[in-house]
Amino acid sequence: MQLHEYTQYDGLGLAELVRQGEVSAAQLQACALEAIHVVNPRINAVIEHWPADAVPLDAAAPFAGVPFLVKDIAVAMAGKKMEMGSRLAAGHMAPADSYLMTQFRRAGLLTIGRTTTPEMAFATTTEAVLYGVTRNPWDLSLSAGGSSGGAAAAVAAGIVPLAHATDAAGSIRVPAASTGLFGLKPSRGRVSNGPAMDEIFSGLGVQLGVSRSVRDSAALLDAVQGPMPGEPYVTAAPGHTWLSQVDAPPGRLRIGVMRDANDGQRPDADTAKALDGCVKLLASLGHHPEDAAPSLGVSWEAFVLANARIWCANLVGWIKGMAQASGRAISPETLEPATLACYRYGQTVSAVEFVAALDVRNTVTRQAGAFFDQYDVLLSPTLPSLPWPLGCYGEDEESMDGFAWTARLFQHSPYTPLANVAGLPAMSVPLAMSGDGLPIGIQFMAGLGREGSLLRLAGQLERAAPWAQRRPAVWAGTA
Repeated sequence: MQLHEYTQYDGLGLAELVRQGEVSAAQLQACALEAIHVVNPRINAVIEHWPADAVPLDAAAPFAGVPFLVKDIAVAMAGKKMEMGSRLAAGHMAPADSYLMTQFRRAGLLTIGRTTTPEMAFATTTEAVLYGVTRNPWDLSLSAGGSSGGAAAAVAAGIVPLAHATDAAGSIRVPAASTGLFGLKPSRGRVSNGPAMDEIFSGLGVQLGVSRSVRDSAALLDAVQGPMPGEPYVTAAPGHTWLSQVDAPPGRLRIGVMRDANDGQRPDADTAKALDGCVKLLASLGHHPEDAAPSLGVSWEAFVLANARIWCANLVGWIKGMAQASGRAISPETLEPATLACYRYGQTVSAVEFVAALDVRNTVTRQAGAFFDQYDVLLSPTLPSLPWPLGCYGEDEESMDGFAWTARLFQHSPYTPLANVAGLPAMSVPLAMSGDGLPIGIQFMAGLGREGSLLRLAGQLERAAPWAQRRPAVWAGTA
């Protein structure tokens, strides 16, 4: 198989070629490694790669023989580095597979490397000191988003058809929107973070991936959902596969349209135009969109403050544990200014303040639950603007504390954190392009456990307004 042929298929398509004997897993791996060689020097998405494990191929596995990349955080692969984008953790080796890694293996995915992340996944741009800036394949001067920016850039550039990603405030959806991909954030309790972690950021963080097709994300969720013993949250599996929902009719949905973000931001002209186009498309498909948005139940400042306290208090434990494991001091030589500021801020959060933050989480969750008793789906932009230039996100970070950094992060992506705080499924769908040829993601959110509603709608939108043939400036298939 030639590289230009390899990049024409999604993950399920490649697996079908393997099952039919038209191509071997070794050939697919060779294509992926060639793609890394061809495009990665320009985008800096893959920080390390290796030959896939020589394991017997299970042709019945959904992604049998498909090359795959894991993000440099949250999922552990035995004998491979997991450095969390940080000098503090540089060289850290995972002693064993995490539960999710075993699920990736069972799905037939052949993991050949790991992708960049901002330090400790604490930004929605991927510009870590440890491995450098990750660039957007659509425009190398722009951010690929974050914190799963490496995963998104690699998939968007054609290195692999899908890749592992995490999401604690939009880190699947933000990079998907920035690079023209489909990104599904599952419900809290749908995918295990064990055994090393029971939750990520007190339940705000989840894991899945980014992909070029809706069906790849659906099949990936089928493959990895479900608890291991001892899970703190379990969202029960449905009586059907998620893949089966992609081609199922969504019915006539009542859709709330959220134009302005909870912080009062209005989308820029290109994004507002894309949202209006989506509303018209939905109406033409028989749905009922109308302006409506859930209340947070608290002020925006209180919402940001609760997130800052939850995030930064959790971060303290991560950093202390890694410092102990690495034998390195916690200092400006091992942590970036914003991360160090968040660490110091987290040390000031009292137990009473942390519990109050969890109370805010509860209030927001109840408000969102009431909204989704009235509406099937909430529609909004994924981001209020087009992908931002590299280097602008962290301006003045040395003068910020943890609250100010969280506020900066949410300023760039104010539509996404609600789904994390409330534990809801949400997706970014690459439905539009700007006048300058940049991708624009549209976000859809649903009630707890209702990924099926999202996937049925996403499948319908993918058929009505296909995006599969769009190609960024940096694309392995034309190298």
